[in-house]
Amino acid sequence: MSRTEGTCAVSEATQLAVTTRGGFIESRHSGSAIVLSAAGDTLISLGNPGATVLTRSALKPLQVLAMHGAGLELANRRQLAISFASHTGTAEHVEVVREILHDSQLTESHLLCPAALPLDSEARIRAIKHDESASPIQMGCSGKHAAMLATCVAAGWDTADYTHQDHPLQQHILQTVQRLSAENVSCVTVDGCGAPVLGMSLTALARGYRRIANADPNSPFPINRTMALMFEAGRAYPHLIEGSGAQDTIVMQNSAVFAKYGAEGISAMAADDGTIAIVKVLDGSPRASRAVALSLLTYVGSVSKHEFMRTLKALPLAITGGLDRVGEIQVDIPTLQG
Repeated sequence: MSRTEGTCAVSEATQLAVTTRGGFIESRHSGSAIVLSAAGDTLISLGNPGATVLTRSALKPLQVLAMHGAGLELANRRQLAISFASHTGTAEHVEVVREILHDSQLTESHLLCPAALPLDSEARIRAIKHDESASPIQMGCSGKHAAMLATCVAAGWDTADYTHQDHPLQQHILQTVQRLSAENVSCVTVDGCGAPVLGMSLTALARGYRRIANADPNSPFPINRTMALMFEAGRAYPHLIEGSGAQDTIVMQNSAVFAKYGAEGISAMAADDGTIAIVKVLDGSPRASRAVALSLLTYVGSVSKHEFMRTLKALPLAITGGLDRVGEIQVDIPTLQG
């Protein structure tokens, strides 16, 4: 990818949120967003949702769906949830990833994601206290990598280079994502976990999420039944999707919404009625993205105001000065006001 390629320009973006301190707007969070109805109609379009973004971990549900199309079979909903998680490395997270590997007669040594210590503070302190080394299975994307390996075993593909862009697994994922999103992927590069990351528009990502959120659980087609089960699994085990106290987990614990973030300010949400909100904060900061996406779903009536306020209260949006709360991160979208 050349130096001139990239996501939308600052001039195309819309203000989505502000951070205040003592009544002063200290930071402004601009970006793009789109909301699609269950029928696929565009309800809200902010900034330039047609511009390419790197989808990062928000793409995981579509990647895992592609794996099921290639023969992946997971034993239960816990394994399904961890397969598209960006987890914090708790003992439970690691246990479920190990189950996926064990079921395919694989071990941690097969994982090609980088070694990491847990992001969960208690798990990290425990690991340091016991002089444990960083390991790939504790890395937040290890569930996806374990599912990729299990898919390779099921399909008879080589497991040694499963993250390579030209590997049959990655080519199958690419083709499936393009079919689900009705858009050709515009660029492919390497994600933080070492697997390919696909570039597409927010609109295309929203179309893919809409397909999953509105799938028929009684469909005669197995892939459609898997779609219907995916977001259900995430909402049944929100602590597996990210972790205790993490923003996606908080959103799913407090509202009837499936939430999946991606690095660099991406947030994808699917409401219970099948409405989809996708947000990209242009500077890559994740701190406002969930509040913005949830606000958009509330604005179109897919999330109740009660759920919205309860969730906002639980999210880490406070700005402190010393020990006091002196400000907050708040959704502020001028184009939707008035």
